[in-house]
Amino acid sequence: MRSDPQRLSFEIEARDGSARAGVIHTAHGPIETPAFIPLATKGSVRALESAEVGELGYQLILGNTYHLFVSPGPERIAAAGGLHGFMNWTQAIITDSGGFQVFSLAHGGVADEVKGSGRSGGHGSEVEISEEGARFRSPRDGAELFISPEVSMSVQAQLGSDIALVFDECTPFHADRDYTARSTERTHRWLERCLAWHGEHGPERQAVFGIVQGGTHEDLRRESAQAISAAGVDGIAIGGTLGRDKEEMASVLAMTAPLLPVEAPKHLLGIGEVDDLLGGIALGLDVFDCAVPTRLARHGVALAPSPETRWRLNMRKGGWAGNREPLVEGCPCPACRCHDRDYISYLSRAEELTAVRLIVLHNLTYMRELTTGARQAIKNGTFASYRAAVLAGSPPWAAGEGGRDTP
Repeated sequence: MRSDPQRLSFEIEARDGSARAGVIHTAHGPIETPAFIPLATKGSVRALESAEVGELGYQLILGNTYHLFVSPGPERIAAAGGLHGFMNWTQAIITDSGGFQVFSLAHGGVADEVKGSGRSGGHGSEVEISEEGARFRSPRDGAELFISPEVSMSVQAQLGSDIALVFDECTPFHADRDYTARSTERTHRWLERCLAWHGEHGPERQAVFGIVQGGTHEDLRRESAQAISAAGVDGIAIGGTLGRDKEEMASVLAMTAPLLPVEAPKHLLGIGEVDDLLGGIALGLDVFDCAVPTRLARHGVALAPSPETRWRLNMRKGGWAGNREPLVEGCPCPACRCHDRDYISYLSRAEELTAVRLIVLHNLTYMRELTTGARQAIKNGTFASYRAAVLAGSPPWAAGEGGRDTP
């Protein structure tokens, strides 16, 4: 691990068991943790203007290196003043490496991601993975593209993010142990190349996070955690396949989290379901990114305190006509303050874009309330009761003494 307060620093303000509340300081301001990170995949948080995301209370968003590399291209974004200038976002940005999306093209793990990138025609998704990097066809026009550790770091440098993730190979669930071991070793070699490039060419105030791989194998996770922790990184992310179901994922995270340096900020990649996020916070993880809140909104699904339906309220189903209740009682979001279930259901079933926008506002508010409530509960020493209340069906703002303070 390295420490340079001009680039990034992390302070832990309170602990409750392994859970902790802290602040990550970046070149574009602080990030209070635990924190959920909305995805700005293509330079936009779905349906919202940048200022609105900040008004919801978010201090950090995630840009997708793969998608922005494919289109509009890093040179165009750099000419606009980086991703901050391009999308007029004044707070912190983290960018992924592109590894997850590139290797999903090869392994078929995220079909929705690929379809969402603008694929047209009959272009294949074959990916040639070598020690040098990954060569693949653009899903937009079939042009050959290449991403290596150096290319990934160069793109992220042009994007100007506050935190860049190293280029890694994200192995699929069906990969056997031998392949996972070879892939993890390659990821460690790529880590060295990423850090070497960044040390010579990277922005001085851009921090770099390493990624722990190793699949579901405890020995590989341990080796990877040791390798990443010993490297010159500013923080650590947990990536790769985490198992076939929630139970196995929880087991993998429980064995991985204690292997990481206590002083490091820890990012769990791609996980953001309500119960999983609370489980990650309990293990001492700090930041979480996931497409779930915005993806659900696209399909007319709102987050709600309903564990039996996986915290989902489907507004495209029938039965909401005449229902004057808000999506969730007590929710401070604009959708719940100003509209009822009848209206939002009507808009969603009519495929009106306003429905997507309203549900995105609601879902991101729900996730913000969830993490700010957890943060306050950790400071109060009541995180266990807060977590239990939310898992039992209480909304975050009413989760007993563990919730955030109310005026």
